Amino acid sequence: MIPRLKITYEKEIITKLMSKLNFKNKHEVPKINKIILNMGLGEDASDGKKLKSCVEDMGLIAGQKPIITKFKKSISNFKTRKGSNAGIKVTLRSYKMYEFIDRLVNIALPRIKDFRGLTAKGIDNSCNYSFGIKEHIIFPEINFDKVDKIRGLDITIVTSSKTKEGTLELLKEFNFPLNNKKN
Repeated sequence: MIPRLKITYEKEIITKLMSKLNFKNKHEVPKINKIILNMGLGEDASDGKKLKSCVEDMGLIAGQKPIITKFKKSISNFKTRKGSNAGIKVTLRSYKMYEFIDRLVNIALPRIKDFRGLTAKGIDNSCNYSFGIKEHIIFPEINFDKVDKIRGLDITIVTSSKTKEGTLELLKEFNFPLNNKKN
């Protein structure tokens, strides 16, 4: 079954963005290519039980099994060894990506305490949007009683946009709660 957000993108958002960004061809309109979820483990990387619970939690959030990332080189100041566990990550594409955006925007983000919106400064030079979440328990899939430790989560939304304005307009059309306050 096709996610409702993908249908909305194809039928409504493309035409809105074409008029806002002055594009003549619908293939110029920015789209979301993939979403990358990343969770650093820190001290818990060496503990097998905690690593397993992190993998299970991330699997529930993303809907697919995450991979365990490893350190590429040893750094004594950070007490890291080459080849040891660093964190876990998931790359979402296609239908799972749209379903994740739907759950993130409509269910998870409103559950954050004292939430005032996401900053628009998270757009990098490649026109991708990144932000962090301090508590992974905001997702309804996570059973709060079984969580041993509250962990943070990084989310990167990779877009096909050529400009930061295009990425910002795309996120606004997907109803991302962006905070437009100028500091």
